[in-house]
Parts: sequence; C-alpha cells; structure tokens
Amino acid sequence: MYLIELYKSVQGESSFTGLPCIFVRFAGCNLRCAWCDSEYTFTGGRPFTQAEVLAQVEALAPCKLVEFTGGEPMLQAKELLPLMHELLARGFTLMMETSGERPLEQVPRAVHKIVDVKCPGAGAAANSFRLTNLEALTLNDELKFVLSHREDYDFARSFIAEHDLRARVGGILFSPAFSKSPSPLRTTDNATLDPRTLVEWMMADGVDARLSLQIHKFIWEPLKKGV
Repeated sequence: MYLIELYKSVQGESSFTGLPCIFVRFAGCNLRCAWCDSEYTFTGGRPFTQAEVLAQVEALAPCKLVEFTGGEPMLQAKELLPLMHELLARGFTLMMETSGERPLEQVPRAVHKIVDVKCPGAGAAANSFRLTNLEALTLNDELKFVLSHREDYDFARSFIAEHDLRARVGGILFSPAFSKSPSPLRTTDNATLDPRTLVEWMMADGVDARLSLQIHKFIWEPLKKGV
C-alpha cells in the first residue's frame, strides 16, 4: 500500500473530535473537490507492507484509535481491508474517512465510517456519492456534508430527508468548507461559509445535524501537515 504519512495527533472531526488518534493517510484520490485541503495526497507516497504499518501503529501505543484517511483509502481496498481486520483483532478502534464514491459493503461493520456526500460546491466531484452505499451504512457511521454556501445547505437538507438518513446513520455532520489558501491565523475567517451563518440556518430549520469544525485548523496553523 502507498501512504503519505502516519502520525499521532488529536481527531479533528466527527463525534470522535478531540480524542488522541493515529492517522494513516493513504496516497491517491480519484476526485477533485473544489475545496480540497489535501491535494498533496493526489500523487506520491511511499510503499508500506502491512507488517510495517502494524509495527508503526503499535509503536504509537497506548493510543488505540486509528483513522484511515487520504486521499481516498478505498482506492487501495485490496491492501486496506486485510489491515482493518488485523487491527480490529488486535483491539484497535477504527475510523475511515471516505468520499462514498467507492463501494463500501466489504468494509467491516465495526469500522466507524465517516462518509462524504459531495454537495454542488464540490465542483466536478458533486453528486459522486454511490447511492448503493446507503445500504452499507449503520448506526456506527456518520455522513458528512462539506458546505460552501446556501445551495449546499439546501442540497444537504433535501438529501437527508429524501433518504431518511437519521434512521440509517449515527450522526450527520455539517462542516463549513475551508479556504484552499488560508491565512496563517487560526480563525473562522478562513472558512468559506461563516460557521455562525451555518448555525443560524440550522437553528432556524431545526436540522438534526452536528456542526463539525476542523479543530486541528484552530489548534495549529491551517496549512500545517502531520497534525
């Protein structure tokens, strides 16, 4: 498998926000979201064997929470799925951030999937979500909508209602998009959709979703890697 980096930090998103976490970042992505903050993962990386990944993860103990991210981890499903099974057998709690464009039915149900649904503001990647993946989701999983503007918000609300998402997943995340060229300041001014505005919409409509801010971009400078 090809990885960009493997490190320990705190989880920046989802219902696991703030917990110590080991990040295994895979190389490669087949989508090109307009707001992508990890374009450095599109190419490169270096090869790892499963044994090498396991050794590095074990070396970061006692942390037992591991997230697979990218890039798009499921592009390397042939290598990733056996790794997931082995880490679960060793008592690790696993998360995966994925675009939802790749099939997910073979992912172990014990893995907490954080699955993106691409909104219109994602540009060329919009509407890339594989609807059959809804059948692979459980109350162990979360769906994330990255929102750039009101059109994205309205799309997300409609998608949630149309597919009865509250009955399918454990959580729904609304995450304001972040500037691809942020200032070094650790403020919400770098968000392309003001979180305050998003909260006002959510409160007015009674949306049953969680506001999800990428807290690592407020703890460290927004462009800092390996955190």
